[in-house]
Formats: sequence, structure tokens, C-alpha cells
Amino acid sequence: MPPLWKLDRAAPSLSVPFSPARHEVVIVGAGITGLATGVMLATLGRDVAIVEAGEIAELTTGSNTGKVSLLQGSTLSTLRRHHSASLVRAYADANRAGAEWLAGFAEDAGVSTTTRTAYSYTPSDSGLDIVEAEISAGREAGLDVRRADEAELATPFPALAAAALDGQLAIDPVELADALARVFVAAGGTLHTGTRVRGVHAVPEALVRTDAGALRADRIVLATGTAIMDRGLTFAKTRGLRSHCVAFAFDGEVPDGMFLSVDGPARSVRSVASGDGPAGIARLIVGGNGHPVGRSISDASEIDELVAWTHEHFPGAREVARWSAQDYESHNLVPFVGVMPRTLGRVRFATGYAKWGLTNGPAAAIRLTSEIMRVPFRERPSWMIALGTRLTVPADLARGARENALVGAEAAKGWLRAECTAVPVPRPAEGCGVVAQRAGHPVAVSSVDGQTRAVSAVCSHLGGVVAWNDADRTWDCPLHASRFAPDGTRIEGPAIDDLTPLGASGDGAAGGSPADTAHSTK
Repeated sequence: MPPLWKLDRAAPSLSVPFSPARHEVVIVGAGITGLATGVMLATLGRDVAIVEAGEIAELTTGSNTGKVSLLQGSTLSTLRRHHSASLVRAYADANRAGAEWLAGFAEDAGVSTTTRTAYSYTPSDSGLDIVEAEISAGREAGLDVRRADEAELATPFPALAAAALDGQLAIDPVELADALARVFVAAGGTLHTGTRVRGVHAVPEALVRTDAGALRADRIVLATGTAIMDRGLTFAKTRGLRSHCVAFAFDGEVPDGMFLSVDGPARSVRSVASGDGPAGIARLIVGGNGHPVGRSISDASEIDELVAWTHEHFPGAREVARWSAQDYESHNLVPFVGVMPRTLGRVRFATGYAKWGLTNGPAAAIRLTSEIMRVPFRERPSWMIALGTRLTVPADLARGARENALVGAEAAKGWLRAECTAVPVPRPAEGCGVVAQRAGHPVAVSSVDGQTRAVSAVCSHLGGVVAWNDADRTWDCPLHASRFAPDGTRIEGPAIDDLTPLGASGDGAAGGSPADTAHSTK
């Protein structure tokens, strides 16, 4: 099911037919970062093209909860435990700059927003220390964070205390993305949607290779969630996170705030108003149960748990949409923005927003635009310099080591699990997938919409064995978060190539008569 923001809404017809060309800047990705960067550069008179495999706001931007907040759960206090106060302030200032740019753009473009209080709350005594730490870190970073008690929160779900920040925004992220695209095209930008990028090259010239041909440029920006070039090893410095959302119609009272728990279980709650979303369809969004991509026993069960929790605390709530989103978190919790190593300064990228793209994305666009426009360092804001020159501390290295150890363990477990079952296997039930092995090679077999398919289960990025996502009906790699459709088509992640479909040699992956083998349609 599509996200709430995309129900009963068609994408604007702004794309032009693709033709090989040269531009000053080519941006890959039409989410918040790519569109904001495109708007900033195009309005400064640069010749910019944006190329996108799907539609505007196809993935993360179109799937978030629409919170534009500088209070982000326990982010500030977690950063402060291992970093200086000046770096935490720089992070907050960057998000403030991003939020202010977004708010100004929304006002100018006629995109409605509502002003809300953001609450980082705890449902129990065990999280009170985290709440106090977040208040302290927020104030130290220059934010007017205050303590909210149970009486102020007045929620139907347990909320004992919270760090609170007034004056934050709620917005419909798809309406925002559509407006960005319109302004970009009106400023002279070129938009190519439905055009998949197959490769990015820095030498002998900057070039973006697509299914339809090549785009040459002076500069390239990768606004793709995670970088699709491995030169900076960004995939090893971030982890992909999957989280879930459910929208509900509800006739009762809904708390007028944006709530995010700071301890388990992870819960995000916000109401939907006519000024920040399709209130005629839903009045409540509940999210949570985030986890590393490809490492959940059942994504569908995670969503069902959110539904059960909502029914417990909002009796009579009626589900109208459920969806999932994917984002990337850097091991040091600060986004990576800037030049891709070993590209002669021709390729830039941004990643690691840790689910806060509506503030970090515009902030990244501001920085990318400053670099491309060669704004002198003395004229750049201090937060930009501080984040661009930050040092790696031992805690960052420890987090990275732990994550990469988990990646290694997942790689081994995936291959071992595949070896436990040999093909042919029983045809999976509708909506199910199974990994087996044939002659030692992992094979992924799934049945979706009446069609059973077999593809190689080995991720085209670094050889991890994919796992079945029973909520989105995709094959997800537990190593670095690449995702693939049942037929093997690459959806997102650092992988560029599809999973190899198994043709005649793959018959028999699913047991049954010849009419029931892989690639047959029931």
C-alpha cells in the first residue's frame, strides 16, 4: 500500500523526455536533498538536471512522517555523550538552517504547514535520565528545550515526561516535494523521472550513465539515500534502517503534538490536520519498530504490533494505510556531506540523516550549493565548517567496528542458512519468499501476485545473501541495505545491478509440475 501522502494523488507531469546532454550539474535522486539542491542551484542560474529512477519523492521523502523538528528523540544527548558541545551545536545549527529554508520555501510556494510542539517522551521511569540528558544537550546547543510533565502531555498512551520544543513544523512531505519540483522546473531545471542510473564516473569526465543514455556534467550530486559509488566506502560507515508507519482514521481526540519515544518500544505519534496532510483520509500516524534492513524476523509482524498498540490506546481507530521507510545512519550520528573521495572534486554526495531528512536534507543542500558555487570559507556559516572538519573519536570507531562485525556475521549466517535447504522447494505461499541453494549457490524464490519467480539470492553489491521482507514483499540485503523487487530489480541501496533472474537453468527452484516452476504465472 502506498504511504498516506500518496493516496489519491498523481505525481505532477514535469518530466521531459530523456536525451543525452551536458549540464553544469547533474543530480541523481528526486527526494528532499536532490530537489532542494536543484532549486538552490537553478535559482542561482546554473544549468541543472535531476534524474530519478522512479517518481518525485519515490522512496524515503515520500514515506516519512512529515515532522520538521530540531528535537529528534535522543539524538542530541547521544551525540553529546561522545562529542564536544561545539559539534552538537553545529549539528543543531545545521538542522535549524535546513528547517528555516524549508519553512521559507513552503511559505513562498504555498505549501501549508502547522506549528507543533515536538516531544521526546518516555513512557516509564527508566527513561527519565534520557529525557533530562536531552533537555541539557538541547539547551547547551542553543535550543529552548523544556521539560513537559504528564499533565501537559495528556496522552492516551503512557508518557511520563518529555523534553519539549515548541514551534516545530508538520508538513505533507509529498506536497512539499511536488512544489520543489515545480519551482525547479520553472527556474529552468531539467527533470527526468522514470530514468534509472546504471553508473557514475568521475574520470576521464564526470558522467552519469542511465538506461536511456549518458548525461555529462561539470559536477555530479548523489542524492540517493546512500551513495551509489563505493569510492568513499560510505556503505561501511553507515547502516540502513527500516521503520514502519500506519495511518488511521479516528473519531476521538488526538494529541496535538509530535511525539517520539526516547526508549523502547520505539513509537512515533503525530496527528494529521488539514494544514499538514490529507486529514480527510486520516487523523493519526503511528510509527516505530525500526530495525536494520534485512534483519527482522518479520516486518509484517512489526507493523501488526503497531496496529495492536494503536487499537489499545486509540479504541476505534481504523487503519487506512501502512508503509515502511528506509534511511541511513552514520556511525558517528552526523550526516556525511561533501566531496566523494577520489573523484577529483567532481562528485558530491549526502547521506546519514538517521530519519531526519526534512531538516538534514535542506541543510545538506545548502552546503552542497555553497561548495559547488565556490562560496569562500569565510562566508560560510560556522556550522558548515565545524561539521566538515569534525574528528573521528574512539566511540565512533567502536560503533563502526560493532556494526561491521554484525555485517560480517550476517554474511556468514546468510550463506549458512541457504545451505540448509536445497532446491527444489515447495512453491511459496502468496506473499512469501524462501532462500535455498542449488549446487552451493543461494537461490531466492518468491510468490507475489500469483507469479512465482526465482532469482539469485546473492546481493549484487558485496555478495550478501538477501532475506525476504514479508511486509514490502522485497528481497533485502542484511549487509548494507540494498533492496530488490521479487523479479530481482534493484529498488534502492548501494547496489547498482539487479539480482540475476534464473531462466531455464532456474526451473525447478520451486517444486511442482513444469507449469509450476519458477517464472510461471498462476
